[in-house]
Amino acid sequence: MSLESLPVSGVGIGLRRSMVKELQQKDHPVADFLEVAPENWMNLGGRRGVQFEWFAERYPFMCHGLSLSIGSLEPLDREFLLSLKLFLRRFNILHYSEHLSYCSGDGGHLYDLIPLPFTDEAIKHVAERVRQVQDILEQKISVENVSYYTSVDNKLSEAEFIRAVVEESDCGLLLDVNNIYVNSINHRYDAESFLKGMPAERVTYFHVAGHYDEADDLKIDTHGSAVKDPVWELLAQAYQHCGIKPTLLERDFNIPPLDEVLAESNIIRQVQRRHNSSSRVAA
Repeated sequence: MSLESLPVSGVGIGLRRSMVKELQQKDHPVADFLEVAPENWMNLGGRRGVQFEWFAERYPFMCHGLSLSIGSLEPLDREFLLSLKLFLRRFNILHYSEHLSYCSGDGGHLYDLIPLPFTDEAIKHVAERVRQVQDILEQKISVENVSYYTSVDNKLSEAEFIRAVVEESDCGLLLDVNNIYVNSINHRYDAESFLKGMPAERVTYFHVAGHYDEADDLKIDTHGSAVKDPVWELLAQAYQHCGIKPTLLERDFNIPPLDEVLAESNIIRQVQRRHNSSSRVAA
């Protein structure tokens, strides 16, 4: 599989359990692909297992992990990875990604994504663990840029850190456009410059999501509201830099009725069409 071209295109939505009944009532697929956290589905039997099989027969799937803790000092959970490998293969899931962060320590899991220090040591540590994961799964994965609210003793910029990790580990980059915007406000950098500093050839797909405006200079990544205008504008710029990649609308909290989710996902299609139109004119 080429990192530059996953075998899916267009617009996806996250499959949430509150959507299952409405989605199953539709007489045709309503998205080009679905995304799930594998931890929420991979060991289920019974009714939930049957539901997932129903969706896997009708939709291409991506998996976006929550608990691998790729940046942790704890040993990688090999048992989890082997179960994940079976799940990915059983349902022909197209791609697996994880957050470029960590969520475990002292033998326990946290309920948050903890940012990594932007240092050469962290690059070497994370890249080695990504390579191990790819060897176990026997496939390339992607890591996602995360939102963060405190800075540790960073020696590099966030952009330098991300570029170095994906190059050294030879993995893909899941580029979360909302996280770029949120971080640009909270940490006082230019979002467009950051975006243009990302390695376009490594980008596998995009996320967009809503955030909460705590203050003019503080934005909180929530996935609990509609995508805001500056993020839509940044997505258009992402297409200019990287070309159109599969793009997922994330909504994890305050999930509205399915038709509202689909209406918002259709905005992604509109942005993609505008990019295609402008590209044809420029050519």
